[in-house]
Amino acid sequence: MMTALKSRAVITITNETAVALIGMYCMAVVMGFGRFLFTATLPDIMLQLSLSTTIAGWLASINYIGYFIGALIAMFVPQRLTWHMLILWTIVSVITTMLLVVPNMSLNLWYGIRLISGIASGVAMILSSSLVIQSFSLERRSVLSAVHYAGIGVGISASAILTWWLLTLGYHFDVIWLIAGMISLPVLWLLYGIRPSAMVTLSGSTSSNPTSVSSEKPQSNHYSSLYQTYINFKRSLYEALAGHSKPIALLLTSYVLAGFGYITSATFLPVMAAQRLTTQNSAGLSIWLVVGIFAMLSNPIWGALAKRIGEVKTLMGLTLLQAFGMYLPIGFDGAIGLYANAMILGLTFVGMVSMTLTIIKNINPIYSNLLIGLATLAYAIGQFIGPLVTVALAGENDNFNAGLLVAAIGLLIGLVLVFFFWRQTNRLQKIIM
Repeated sequence: MMTALKSRAVITITNETAVALIGMYCMAVVMGFGRFLFTATLPDIMLQLSLSTTIAGWLASINYIGYFIGALIAMFVPQRLTWHMLILWTIVSVITTMLLVVPNMSLNLWYGIRLISGIASGVAMILSSSLVIQSFSLERRSVLSAVHYAGIGVGISASAILTWWLLTLGYHFDVIWLIAGMISLPVLWLLYGIRPSAMVTLSGSTSSNPTSVSSEKPQSNHYSSLYQTYINFKRSLYEALAGHSKPIALLLTSYVLAGFGYITSATFLPVMAAQRLTTQNSAGLSIWLVVGIFAMLSNPIWGALAKRIGEVKTLMGLTLLQAFGMYLPIGFDGAIGLYANAMILGLTFVGMVSMTLTIIKNINPIYSNLLIGLATLAYAIGQFIGPLVTVALAGENDNFNAGLLVAAIGLLIGLVLVFFFWRQTNRLQKIIM
């Protein structure tokens, strides 16, 4: 009887479309809720806890520090531990989401939870992408990868809808975060279903050969193993950059500015809407929903364009468009500027991530995971700096126009760097030919 129950509990999901949808769900949990639910609930958090814009900016930035640390951790995760670590950090992401229901938490606890949540987002985003995308066949990889990354937009949209619904019912951010955590729980069971097939075979064969796992030789010296990992990482980093250091440096610097550029809107857009559109109830959440909807649509659009003109030219177009979007709330003070900014932000930021990661992994495909990790670190640095610069420029009047202007300038500088990257790579290709 117990064996029958156990066999029903164990699921194995191999259908590629189903795996892509599970990946989308995971991205919605660790990114849409773990990172961007904060943006949706920020006006209510600031109101209920009487937080200043400066503290709100630090709470956002501390999460991005965590994202930086998470990306760094993910770079050192061995392939054989990818699924285990993904499960662990997804659990952490769900727990840190639900912990914000605890009443009367000190500010230090808020900082700690947002830091750990950022770490979980960074690790789970990279590892889920690695685990999910490598399971797709080559002919369906581009389409199904777009489904996987659409989870960011799905999570943003869900965070806006959930926040609007519960605020309408009279609840506040604490209940919103608790419900979001409960909605996230089924993803753990679904992730269990897409564990690598080698692990399924191993778990299924333990009854006939119970010593199969323990037959592996244990590590004789944990510290020497860590040191060897460090040496291997240094060697891999050197080999990954060899012959490509200048173009990689240009691309990574532009990616820092991309993270810096988009984060002003991605953090404070609902707050700006609450300030400016005082006659419209839930204006901030409506605008944040627009971001999520357009983020879901963006990857297929830009993926199709990249097939025609290439990833680098597509990235340059996206960067220019996002810089223009940052200017719109300055040039148009009312709803038009904010909604247009939301549309452009949703359309561009996921596409810029996708294009940049595709470009950098194609520079040296053998070390694609390492290069993607470096790019994610660069993006996290920009995201950490962005909110701090924005709140410093906002001043006592909480005017975000200066922050938006600096974000637009940063994106334009990033555009110039991408252009020089394009010229540099073309020059290297001519030399090789």
